[in-house]
Amino acid sequence: MEATAIDTGDTAWTMTAGALVMFMTIGLGLFYAGLVRSKNGLNTFMMCIAALAVVTISWAVVGYSLAFGEGGGFIGNLDHAFLKDIGFEPREGQTVPHLVFFMFQGTFCILTAALVSGAVVERMRFLPYLAFIAIWSIAVYPVMAHWVFGGGFLQENGTLDFAGGVPVEMGSGFSALAAALIVGARKDYGRQALLPHNTIYILLGAGILWFGWFGFNGGSGIGTNNSSVLAFANTLLTPACTLATWFVLDWLRGRQITAVGAGTAIIVGCVGITPAGAFVSPAWAMALGVIVALPCYAVIVFRPRTRVDETLDVLAAHGVAGFTGILLIGFLAQADWNGVADGLFYGESALLGDQALAALVSPLYAFTATFVILSVLQWATGLRGSDKDEALGMDVIHHGEEAYATGEGAILVSTEARVEEPVPVADPN
Repeated sequence: MEATAIDTGDTAWTMTAGALVMFMTIGLGLFYAGLVRSKNGLNTFMMCIAALAVVTISWAVVGYSLAFGEGGGFIGNLDHAFLKDIGFEPREGQTVPHLVFFMFQGTFCILTAALVSGAVVERMRFLPYLAFIAIWSIAVYPVMAHWVFGGGFLQENGTLDFAGGVPVEMGSGFSALAAALIVGARKDYGRQALLPHNTIYILLGAGILWFGWFGFNGGSGIGTNNSSVLAFANTLLTPACTLATWFVLDWLRGRQITAVGAGTAIIVGCVGITPAGAFVSPAWAMALGVIVALPCYAVIVFRPRTRVDETLDVLAAHGVAGFTGILLIGFLAQADWNGVADGLFYGESALLGDQALAALVSPLYAFTATFVILSVLQWATGLRGSDKDEALGMDVIHHGEEAYATGEGAILVSTEARVEEPVPVADPN
């Protein structure tokens, strides 16, 4: 078979798109940091920064091979471990160097691991968190990526997922639910208002994420083709409609349109179109933006009434939105636009069954695998600090620094250290 030629335009765009997705991790750190209390802002940002190191290494060593190596329907093999045979030649059927494809896909795994941190911020210890994302980025994300992108059973079955509704969105959202249950609620949860400390960070972070999502979705065609163009356009349309819908929902509920709601709506819209980006028409992409807002808003309103302290609503914004987007492909897909398959609204019912299977097995695996990983870490090392550590804040306890240079946290730690030091006794001789 004749080797595929490298296309410089496709390569340049995919490299650019990968850089945009990497930048999304920084935007996520800013978004998450704004949503927590000021004493935990730095630690929350550091949880995202840490993924850039830990997950990049695990992806290069074994994660990429498990996701995209040839293997069975469940997981790939180790043929590409330690970047073996990944160089300047393209993968079969692609027009970009294999190394570029490896990089682009790695940024997805990095971002997804960072997303899960939103469930456990303000109380999980930093070192166990590092261990968790190292294991998770090998045992959870690559498995789910293989299912839909690497020749796994969902892809073979006919499931459509353009940019990561299965491994990224449902993978992070339902892993976040498991993490919240294992780590437990913050000590003040349900007893006092735990309010975001900086809404400007929230909006700026959400804006960076939306900007990066053009690379996330638009780059997933691995080239400058019709799929990439359609996904790029839909990445503008869907979040805009979700944002407008959220304004209405906020106004109907409380007669105020909140910045936290606006930032969340942007994320929900981007997530909703992630799996469907190149499979639905622009008109349906706009409708999808309205539809996806409804279940996500309902879950966000309901969740604080429970004892599940899933701090930053990763389940709603990613898990539920990804679930909705995956299912809606089964209704809205249009072969005239995607060249692949029609959904139920265009006379074909088979695709809806394929999408429903993905929507069933993906949350189950993400939740179960994460629950097991964190249960083992809980037994081996413990996952959270003391009530005193939580009261002082994760910034000073785990980093010896503060997001804002008040010095109050450092003074408290220093004072307590002095009090706990043994008092020297004079030598009677």
